[in-house]
Amino acid sequence: MLKNSLANFTLLWMLLQVLVEVNCQMTPFKPSALNCHTATFIDNKLYILSGLSTISYKSVKEFFYLDVSVPFNTRELSWQDLSNINMVPPHGLATSAKGGVNNDTLFLYGGNNQTMESVYTFDPHHMIWNPPKITGISTIRKSSLTGVMGYNGKFYLWSGRTPIISNDMLILDTISLNWEKGSLVNAPTPRIFYGATLLPNDKIIYIGGLNDVTTEFDDDTLNIDKGIALSLSEVYLYDMINDNWDVKITTGKIPSNRCGFSSVLGLDGQRVIIYGGAFNNPGYLDTTLYVLDLTNYNWYIPKISGIIPKPRVFHQANVVEKYMVISFGIGYDRTVESDILLLDISNNEEYVWTTSFVPSPSSTSDPLPTSSNNSSDNSKMVGAIVGSLLSGIFLLVGGFFLYKWNKKRQSQNNINNYNNYGQEKAIPTEGSKNENMTNHEVVSAIVNNDNYYGQEVVTTPTNNDGFKFFKLLNKK
Repeated sequence: MLKNSLANFTLLWMLLQVLVEVNCQMTPFKPSALNCHTATFIDNKLYILSGLSTISYKSVKEFFYLDVSVPFNTRELSWQDLSNINMVPPHGLATSAKGGVNNDTLFLYGGNNQTMESVYTFDPHHMIWNPPKITGISTIRKSSLTGVMGYNGKFYLWSGRTPIISNDMLILDTISLNWEKGSLVNAPTPRIFYGATLLPNDKIIYIGGLNDVTTEFDDDTLNIDKGIALSLSEVYLYDMINDNWDVKITTGKIPSNRCGFSSVLGLDGQRVIIYGGAFNNPGYLDTTLYVLDLTNYNWYIPKISGIIPKPRVFHQANVVEKYMVISFGIGYDRTVESDILLLDISNNEEYVWTTSFVPSPSSTSDPLPTSSNNSSDNSKMVGAIVGSLLSGIFLLVGGFFLYKWNKKRQSQNNINNYNNYGQEKAIPTEGSKNENMTNHEVVSAIVNNDNYYGQEVVTTPTNNDGFKFFKLLNKK
């Protein structure tokens, strides 16, 4: 009887798997909670690659994009998963930018996984990753830096960690695929987790950061508890044409010392906007959004409206259309806030936090292929729904006949058991229940142990790549 029951259960389980598999086709891709990832905007798509899990702080291997050629609401994001074509090993703390001959190739540099190549490229037209062959000077992989792609197709990679904080300016020509080095004369203190932004005058501005890898911060308040981030009272300019450095003293509402923030160029090219970061408490009410006026290097706090989100650290920010698009990071509750934040920066008199992205008419895709894609998606959805209904009916009918068959068997067994009552006690039904409970407890223990292990990874900062992680990410 037990054998027959197990056979019935197995058949029901198989039928259930068919139903689950069909339903999974309708389940949208939901990325992990990420930080220290990369975000690259190419051809109306925002590509997100890898990073560290905000839960366990281990490297993850995910690659996906958000289509920004169509309107969307941040409460209902439609991510497109490309993880199955991702050949890049799991990693975090890398940097990326758009470059190449046609300025349509994703260039990924660095990261904390020692098995990685120093550089990978992704061709979005052919959906292919490759580690390109690069000539020139010898280089080593760095991490925890912000690369900037110049108008000349050169990828500027200043400072970073090797694992010591390095003091060099690597330059990758993404057109000729050649390594160069830039000048360090009058360069600022080497650092990690700084802000870097390309300016219209062929210069790069470097702001803030960290030069102490033992720093710790509270991931709820983002307040630095141990160590000091670098000051934003000075900013540094690197001239890509003349290969030299300059420093500017800032004034106004100077932000508190901070690192791990994002910085973008305003739409008018005359201001830099920074958001978030881990900071040293200045002793007064601080904020997370500042603007640096490039005409006089004066900091000010912009007027903002909308629902102000919680600050984040180790996120990314891209300018898409009229929006500063902020992705993932540490410091927010995913059940309350979206992985994507939108700040409308089109009006310098007042920035607006919004949940709706509306692309300009010129950036939207051709309506015919979009309609075709929608039709294809609708067909898949209809097919999935029909498949689910058929599977459900099949499961119910199958279950009904199995129930009737099993009931008939039990009636026959009861007659036999009446004549052989003593043998019935030998059937280990109770033992079977205990075995099921034991399996449940094992699964529960594995899950709980995994969560506990994730916490241990945070307090003892190592990840699955064996690369020593920074105490800056210690969780309080």
